[in-house]
Amino acid sequence: MIKILLSGCNGKMGQVISRLALDTEDMQIVAGCDINTTSHGNYPVYKNINEVKESVDVIIDFSNPNALDSLLEYSTAKKIPIVIATTGLSNENIKALKDASKKVPVFFSANMSLGVNLLIDLVKKAAKVLENNFDIEIVEKHHNQKIDAPSGTALAIADALNEVLEEKKEYIYDRHSRRKKRSKKEIGIHAVRGGTIVGEHSVIFAGNDEIIEINHKAMSKEIFGVGALRAAKFIYNKAPGLYGMNDIIKD
Repeated sequence: MIKILLSGCNGKMGQVISRLALDTEDMQIVAGCDINTTSHGNYPVYKNINEVKESVDVIIDFSNPNALDSLLEYSTAKKIPIVIATTGLSNENIKALKDASKKVPVFFSANMSLGVNLLIDLVKKAAKVLENNFDIEIVEKHHNQKIDAPSGTALAIADALNEVLEEKKEYIYDRHSRRKKRSKKEIGIHAVRGGTIVGEHSVIFAGNDEIIEINHKAMSKEIFGVGALRAAKFIYNKAPGLYGMNDIIKD
């Protein structure tokens, strides 16, 4: 039985993971950490991670970037593998993850959906074939409560494309102030916010007289919870290092 400490347990995704874990035979959430310390009866909830008394095997974080430093400090001090599913991380946060991964297994993905990560793999293959004759645009849509824009997933898609393109592209986020033709040296990234959209990502390859579009639509938040639990199971007993969804796909 893999014992999990869930950071951000009373948030929307925390509640989803808590529900999913109840139906998982080989995993159990034994403690939670949240600014809201309300316990729903399945496990104790602590405001400060250093107050946790239970023995845990893996930490799953679906909280806030502001909590990252304390989580990584706790993880490295106690040699506990950690899954970081929180979005909106800064470059400094990413560096902290890489530093921590030298001491403990760290799993990080901008999107915990297996489908989204398969999309990234597909668009990389498409980009290699279409690079010279197609413009690339990324459109992401999310609910009206999402703070960061563009989404971390959209940026991860753009970064993945740039990894395989022979000529690296510039990211263009806003064209209303650019009174000139589109350059071949750019990737357009567009954010839409509205209603209760869980998450949609489309990559458009626009050429002469033809358009190829690869997209993914999340129908519920459960897919991210399933991915996080799968990541926890994957990283359990792994050697120190930085892991991601691509490692699960190849596993």
